[in-house]
Amino acid sequence: MSGSTTVKVSRRYQIAVPSSVREHLNIQSGDRLLVDVQDGMIILLPQPEKYAQHLAGLHHEIWDGIDAQKYIDEERSAWEDSPKS
Repeated sequence: MSGSTTVKVSRRYQIAVPSSVREHLNIQSGDRLLVDVQDGMIILLPQPEKYAQHLAGLHHEIWDGIDAQKYIDEERSAWEDSPKS
């Protein structure tokens, strides 16, 4: 889906999500949307049912080519070797 569409704000400050957007994002009646403001824009995102499941694998490319266990071991070592206060 590309392009933009307009919606009208009602007297009660409500908007209707266009059917093309609802279909594209599989938004159903009763679903909740997260509302965020970023750089003067209103961002609407479907609220995930389970955040952990929704975030699983996010930015996995950061770990490409890195041995995760070695990284964790190095971090633990750094904490163990740091001066105690």
